[in-house]
Amino acid sequence: MNESLKRLEREITAEGMDALLVTDPKHVYYLTGFASNPHERFLGLLLERGEEPVLIVPALDAESARAASSVQTIVTHTDTDNPYKLLSCQLKGKPGKLGIEKEQMSLARFELLSEEVPAAGFSDIGPMLRKMRAIKSPAEIDRMVHAAELVEEVLRQGLTRVKEGVSEIELVAELDYLMKKLGASGPSFDTMVLSGPNTALPHGVPGSRKIAPGDLVMFDLGVFANSYASDITRTIAFGEEPGAELKTIYETVLAANEAGIAAAKAGASYGSVDQAARAVIEEAGYGEYFVHRVGHGLGMDTHEYPSLHGLNEDIMEAGNVFTVEPGIYVPGLGGVRIEDDILVTETGARTLTSFPKGWTVLG
Repeated sequence: MNESLKRLEREITAEGMDALLVTDPKHVYYLTGFASNPHERFLGLLLERGEEPVLIVPALDAESARAASSVQTIVTHTDTDNPYKLLSCQLKGKPGKLGIEKEQMSLARFELLSEEVPAAGFSDIGPMLRKMRAIKSPAEIDRMVHAAELVEEVLRQGLTRVKEGVSEIELVAELDYLMKKLGASGPSFDTMVLSGPNTALPHGVPGSRKIAPGDLVMFDLGVFANSYASDITRTIAFGEEPGAELKTIYETVLAANEAGIAAAKAGASYGSVDQAARAVIEEAGYGEYFVHRVGHGLGMDTHEYPSLHGLNEDIMEAGNVFTVEPGIYVPGLGGVRIEDDILVTETGARTLTSFPKGWTVLG
């Protein structure tokens, strides 16, 4: 049993659970090393207290699971089998309390599980797993550094495609093409390119608007590489200076980004990062235009624990990775967001994204 599974067994013992069932493919990968997209088929990792773990996979994934998984006992099911009956047969005892991932399990699957495994009670193990994942190992950090380097090269090459008359959606297509060309498995979320007044939309949808001189252009993109995500936002001016207020907004957001990064350190609350960045923006008079939290956890998911909002009193630990992405969005004028990926260390914070973020007029 690997260290992650041993840690998980200690957690379920402390929580008074007899067994748990992990069904989120990302968590199965995190705990076993076996990566799979089972589609509608059942995939599950069973961990019973005091017993060796069991991995239940579709028959078509059997060989891949045996080659990649650290779990030795692998049970397969065909498309005509009832996988929940197989699960029940693997239990050495009748569980009094079974841990499941409530957010990941549909009601239909829960009903099928309940019919075959009549546990005395069910407990949600999702928060436990998410908190485990929040502390990245050195190997995970290396993968995230690689993902950050990849997305920065995508952005570097993508900026050469910015020309007068090119549309937002054309630039999105160029960036998504570059991701796979440079070795990423794909985007970690829908790539976003917004220009001119559209930059005032924090989650705007790229469209047919064409880039023109004097525009701000916002790039928000990330990649998956070796199952881990990166996420970066940079905002540039194109062709000519867009006006004094937009430059002031840019410098304010940059100062807020740097203040948020400076606040990231082991022992401080996640909320303090938001508070530090927000204070800069509020002092400049733009507080009402900063309409979202300052960041989110990053890892195998683009958005994972923690949520970096001002009321989050959970404490940062070395190994946490999250984004710091303050923004100002003024309707009718434009907006700026600057985002970096941050690793909390024993002595402060390390910025995994290094793409230049000073004021830039391109072209």
